[in-house]
Amino acid sequence: MAAVDGTAAVRVGRDDRDRRQVAELLDALVAAGRPSSRTLSRPEGRRNFNDLVASVTSTAHVAGIEDRILTTRAGPVPVRIYRPDQAAGNGPVALFIHGGGWVFGDLESHDGLCRALAGASRVVVVAVDYRRAPETPFPGPVEDCLSVAEWLNANGAELGVDGSRLAVVGDSSGANIAAAMTALARDAGGPRIALQCLAYPATDPSLSSVSCTEYAEDPFLSRDEMAWYWDQYTTPAQRADIHAAVALNRNLAGLPPAVVVTAGHDPLRDEGLAYAEALQSAGVPATSHHYPEMPHGFLLFGRYLDQTGEAITELGAQLGASLGAH
Repeated sequence: MAAVDGTAAVRVGRDDRDRRQVAELLDALVAAGRPSSRTLSRPEGRRNFNDLVASVTSTAHVAGIEDRILTTRAGPVPVRIYRPDQAAGNGPVALFIHGGGWVFGDLESHDGLCRALAGASRVVVVAVDYRRAPETPFPGPVEDCLSVAEWLNANGAELGVDGSRLAVVGDSSGANIAAAMTALARDAGGPRIALQCLAYPATDPSLSSVSCTEYAEDPFLSRDEMAWYWDQYTTPAQRADIHAAVALNRNLAGLPPAVVVTAGHDPLRDEGLAYAEALQSAGVPATSHHYPEMPHGFLLFGRYLDQTGEAITELGAQLGASLGAH
């Protein structure tokens, strides 16, 4: 009993720390007085989003970073390659798909997260600069990311990686794209994907879950914001497509193992939890990591939240172990 009580005390202390740090983060964001990115012109909004993320993200060292443009089936796609060490080898690779509501975010906004993930996993991370909505709505971003996965499967040796040991990792709208392309790859017989890591995924455009109502006015992501993002990415008719609204996919059997990260104070919490449960019910090995005091997007908030680094360490360890990284 003492051991159980001690564990409970540690958990309570950590929850108290997390609540305090989230409050400090929110105070800093309010004090900065930034406008909502969606209220600005598209170029200004994208700069504003990146500046906001840069103000809260910590930066880790990696041994090597390289920008390239891959010639894929979908056309030329810019990528950024993060190498955790300089040793030559034929190790696994993780394809990273950034969030930002399909509208915002790019290689710069998620640079800190990609650095940290490469270091924590000891896996080469390839971040995709896919075309964004509304200029390129669904299914364009999915096609870009799937074409990069195909390229890595076929040509990974050009980057010094084993493209057959490929994971896809995405956060928020990026996790939506990751889930969609994983299902498409299974149905097409390739590219081969060994693992999918989905951080607080957007899966359901109906926005009807309990958490979406509970956190409808959340300062980190409101329901109105999420509805606006879906409007930029899809038409009403497309929201019946299982590769846009991935929660509608009832054929999940045979998908690769999954890691699903959810945050307790997030309107998308229940979507992520439900998708993890659906994968498990379909016989897919799916591990759920839930962080009860965290807001949406918390993997980007390492400058303020200790839980960010802890969660990336946990995710990286599972990613590396699943892919057989050394």
